[in-house]
Amino acid sequence: MTGSDATPSFRLAYVPGVMPDKWVRIWNERHPGVPLTLTQVPAGAAAGRLLGGDSDAGLVRTPVDRSVFSAIPLYTEQTVVVVPKDHLVTAVDEVAPGDLADDIVLHPLDDVLDWESLPGRPALERPATTADAVELVAAGIGVLVVPLSLARLHHRKDLTHRPLKDAPESSVALAWPEDAKTDQVEDFIGIVRGRTVNSTRGRQQPPARGGSADADRDGARRKPAPGKSAAGKSAGAKRTGKSGRGAPKNDRRGKPRRRS
Repeated sequence: MTGSDATPSFRLAYVPGVMPDKWVRIWNERHPGVPLTLTQVPAGAAAGRLLGGDSDAGLVRTPVDRSVFSAIPLYTEQTVVVVPKDHLVTAVDEVAPGDLADDIVLHPLDDVLDWESLPGRPALERPATTADAVELVAAGIGVLVVPLSLARLHHRKDLTHRPLKDAPESSVALAWPEDAKTDQVEDFIGIVRGRTVNSTRGRQQPPARGGSADADRDGARRKPAPGKSAAGKSAGAKRTGKSGRGAPKNDRRGKPRRRS
């Protein structure tokens, strides 16, 4: 925001594979007057965007530099190997790193997995991006190991994937510059943590129009006068008929009869 009268907004960056659709929908329901701007950025560029002030917060992949960012871990993804549909490993439900010993395992420059030792055989060159690596898999050049969300993002009809056990995993976190936590960031934290709109944690929501705050603005609600109920009737009155009187309308008992 710029200036005290500027309309508040929330700018959220997110890395490929992370789909914030549910959280965006909840935000729009709860804050219809606060626009949310989404920007997809490469995983390696997310930190620079946040520090440069181009986004208020980001859905990023860990690790996060905790010396400059605050972060809330959200979830950890399953790691899978992407292969052609006729590959041998499609015969099993889960793949071990040793099963890829004879395969070229592509290692793109934007890889988000922290490998100590990549399985299989290395390619002559590293693809520039994960998307480029997927194209090479489709061409029969090798296989690719990625988080499940990236396998789904780059899905092709001629490719499939299988879970890869004993492999590094990638986690996703909500991060923001440590010294730049805005009210909108606090509101979004509540959403990703599953807080309800009436939760007492985080920012307090303003009272709804027509609620108790309006009724009590000039003091407590008016009390009924002594001896009167809230409905304005005598506190000791008894209702024995539909008309509310002490006796039925046609009851003539107690009156003398006229002589002929």
